[in-house]
Amino acid sequence: MKNKSTLFIMILLAGILSCEMAGFEKTKSGLHYRIIKGVRSTGKGDTLKPGMIVKFNYKMTYNDSVLGSSYETIPGYDMVDANPRFHDFAEVLTKLHVGDSLVTYQYIDTLMKQNPGMLPPFLKKGSKIKMSLRVLDTISNGMAGVQEDVMTEENKILVKEQVRIEKYIALNKINARKVNNVYVEIVSQGSGAAADSGKYVGIRYTGYNLEGKFFDSNMDSTKQFQKHPLETFYFVSKTYGAIQGMMEGVAQFNVGGKGRVIIPSTLAYGRQGSPPAIKPYEPLIFDIEVVSVKDSTVSAPVMQQPQGMQ
Repeated sequence: MKNKSTLFIMILLAGILSCEMAGFEKTKSGLHYRIIKGVRSTGKGDTLKPGMIVKFNYKMTYNDSVLGSSYETIPGYDMVDANPRFHDFAEVLTKLHVGDSLVTYQYIDTLMKQNPGMLPPFLKKGSKIKMSLRVLDTISNGMAGVQEDVMTEENKILVKEQVRIEKYIALNKINARKVNNVYVEIVSQGSGAAADSGKYVGIRYTGYNLEGKFFDSNMDSTKQFQKHPLETFYFVSKTYGAIQGMMEGVAQFNVGGKGRVIIPSTLAYGRQGSPPAIKPYEPLIFDIEVVSVKDSTVSAPVMQQPQGMQ
């Protein structure tokens, strides 16, 4: 009875997999793929050929987790290769035209055999990674053309980001002034020494994003993405030791001052972000209190910089 039950389950699972992969083809490496023809692939869209640089939007998912996506950042870019990467969407690129979409499934077992010990530990045997992408265009002029296109895409993101920040300030009725592209709300100016450029400044802070998700704090351990001691954070004002936006914002306060600093991504972590706590192109908000201002020549303990302040 047990063997029959096991056989039934195997047949059932095979049937489910067969239904899931209906309409899919398979590469030599075992990658399942499905091409959805776009409106430009009726003879008008460029056929992708080796040597071309292709621009595409993509989303990679593993179980219920998103491993990567271009939809909140900039598109992906890749060289079409006559000898493509093993068990990868690159195997299928020469079958596509500009405007086409592609769905692929990479199998972890296959990747493990090809790269033993090289995969992240969260990728488990018997699982797979889904990749969905849409070919947007091809890029001429090699890497120079890619760099130019990246700058254009980044400018679009930064314009949208500026609108988001200003909308956040208006909706939350924040009385902030703009200083060197950083928004500073002074709740209490403070009556001690000014945190001027070149001064050695110590602050307490809590950092979060525009959605209110906390990523770090040295005032409240429950708001830390990565646990660390609740110690004062030190840096040299407008010089080094913290992200540029923090150095600019804190310089507007005196010892004892309290307030809020809203920092655009260009003065925070930009296109890289600080994964996994801070996404690429993410504006940051810090509630801060200046607790110390000294001459920068004063010796101080060397401290590991907490998440979101490096």
